[in-house]
Amino acid sequence: MSSESMSRLDTTPKAERTVVRTRPIPDPEQLLARLPIENPVAWVRGGEGLIGWGVAAQLEVSGPERFSRAQRWWAKWCAEKFIDDTVDVPGTGPVAFASFAFDPNPGTSIITVPKIIIGRRGGQAWVTVVDPENDPRADTGLRNSMRPVSVPAKPTAVRWAEGSRTAPDWQGSVAEAIVRINAGELDKVVLARDVVAHVEGELDIRHLLLNLAEKYPSCWTFSVAGLVGATPELLVRRTGDLVTSRVLAGTVRRQGDAAADAGLASALLGSGKDLEEHEYAVHSVARALAAHCTDLTVPDRPHVLALANVQHLATDITGRLADAASVLALAASLHPTAAVCGTPTERALSVIRELEGMDRGRYAGPVGWFDAQGDGEFGIALRCAEIDSETNTVRAFAGCGIVAGSHPDTELAESAAKLVPIRDALEAI
Repeated sequence: MSSESMSRLDTTPKAERTVVRTRPIPDPEQLLARLPIENPVAWVRGGEGLIGWGVAAQLEVSGPERFSRAQRWWAKWCAEKFIDDTVDVPGTGPVAFASFAFDPNPGTSIITVPKIIIGRRGGQAWVTVVDPENDPRADTGLRNSMRPVSVPAKPTAVRWAEGSRTAPDWQGSVAEAIVRINAGELDKVVLARDVVAHVEGELDIRHLLLNLAEKYPSCWTFSVAGLVGATPELLVRRTGDLVTSRVLAGTVRRQGDAAADAGLASALLGSGKDLEEHEYAVHSVARALAAHCTDLTVPDRPHVLALANVQHLATDITGRLADAASVLALAASLHPTAAVCGTPTERALSVIRELEGMDRGRYAGPVGWFDAQGDGEFGIALRCAEIDSETNTVRAFAGCGIVAGSHPDTELAESAAKLVPIRDALEAI
């Protein structure tokens, strides 16, 4: 929070401010099982993280200043509150969940502050309540945090259809991108496609969240304003002055056989095409973080991250913050990375707008949470879908990095593998 905001926070009389109270609670065990159906938000990995519900405040913002406008709004909102936090760790006190549009124009980004948040990390658990019945002694948040919730409903039928483009049309765009790369117009571009599920019966976000978390415990399962997914890619985490980012680029589908998958992992580590794609992504993240960090640690070679359906080349980058940049500012400086856009960035973005044939919305944009101290976590919104409860539809996305060695058939198969998490989570019995 800015010094101006802290000054306002210290001098405004308590009686004139809404209370935001954080208190320790007994271990809630499975966080996602505590979510009610109304306005659920989540950021959970391996059973730890944050969930919330209700809406204390919300901002919709677009344009190239969407990150800075969100930061200004958040600082003002926090400055007007009286923060009563006896836990005092990252993720306590006021917390906002955010999902930013990939492209500033068009694109609507959504920041939401839940009325109730439950957190669980490192053996600690807590509840945060915004304006607990206007009574400093009220334990509404504690009671609500432990209340029974309804059982998530399952769809009775799911019918999948083509999205913005047919698969052959998308392959044509991939082929055109390869021609432009071979002609030297750019080094890499990420092209995405979408498919749409028409759901009969209930469309309960919690059904997808629980299935995604069970199948992909090493991913960050998220829900923000109708965008739901399980991303393996951590754009940036800020905890005090420690900054972390995980870069994924280069993918192979798993076969379900240990020996075969080990062979595929070895081939992935030796693939010139995939290593080239990965190197572009690592360099783009390291370059952006270098503007804010010292002591950057960037491994020379990636490792293989195995998920339930695919294997990725992965590199974890760490550094120490050299300035006062919040996690929101760090996310702004990193987005879009070469992993979801391409290289050079502006040229790749232009090619995406020309060839992709769809509006990504918040797919491949930063998604996560941030607190009043500037700490937080943002992933890249991958392996995700937009939920439209009015039409009972689910729009799922997948993207592939295109470089000189790419082939349209291979990229289509890779995109199909990346659509599996949402397909399986929605159709799970």
